[in-house]
Amino acid sequence: MLDQFDKITAASAAISRRWNHSPTVGIILGSGLGGVTASIADPVVIPYAEIPHFAASTAPEHAGRLVCGMLEGVPVVVMEGRMHAYEGYPLGQITLPVRVLKHLGASLLIVTNACGGLNPQFRTGDLMVIDDHINLMNDNPLVGINDERLGPRFPDMSAPYTPALIDAALAVARREDFVAHRGVYVAVTGPNLETRAEYRFLRGIGADVVGMSTVPEVIVAVHAGLKVLGVSVVTDMCLADALEAATLEKIIAVARGAEPKLRAIVTAAVRDAGHSEK
Repeated sequence: MLDQFDKITAASAAISRRWNHSPTVGIILGSGLGGVTASIADPVVIPYAEIPHFAASTAPEHAGRLVCGMLEGVPVVVMEGRMHAYEGYPLGQITLPVRVLKHLGASLLIVTNACGGLNPQFRTGDLMVIDDHINLMNDNPLVGINDERLGPRFPDMSAPYTPALIDAALAVARREDFVAHRGVYVAVTGPNLETRAEYRFLRGIGADVVGMSTVPEVIVAVHAGLKVLGVSVVTDMCLADALEAATLEKIIAVARGAEPKLRAIVTAAVRDAGHSEK
């Protein structure tokens, strides 16, 4: 981890040369959720390939670029696409952009994802505001010598997702009259989807949804002292006794259909973050 500080500095400098603002909020968009960037005013688009030490995003529907600009009058930097462990990247490289967002000035990270529903009360197209998570990725981005400039050796994870932001997101759903649950996200490495036995196991240990991202980024966000809001879009149901084969096309279609609901929560959180900065 000791080599990360120089990488963070170099990446931040490259972004600042293209966009001379300090973001209040950093946003990570998951599969099929890139439409949020359509609401950004005066966007400056920077492909990851043009940022030192950023990895390429090879997952389908992940554009692999930063979109910097104003959302609800608040300066934001949006990751349109993320990196995953199943792409072969180490977690330190996957989470480097989170540290760059912090270095640029962000105080809040909003992280989104497409996921499979394990809770039988959920339905495809529902949102779930993440209350907690389980890490089953067999790795942790904080492994190695700790750099105290980036965060403490043993960060507390009793509330990785900021409680006030969870409540505010659920309030948006009630006001806008769409379904948003509160629950637990479990992260696995992938890239294969899980077996019926694995779905039973994941539900049995307390998970409401399952995905292949988010947890490493949130661990690093907490380590860096960022507030965190996490929102999942349930794109397919993973009920072991009524399991249907999932396809990427169906998953992306559901994510895109749910994107306006996600946008309502994200824009409200950005607007509130902007007010709290004043």
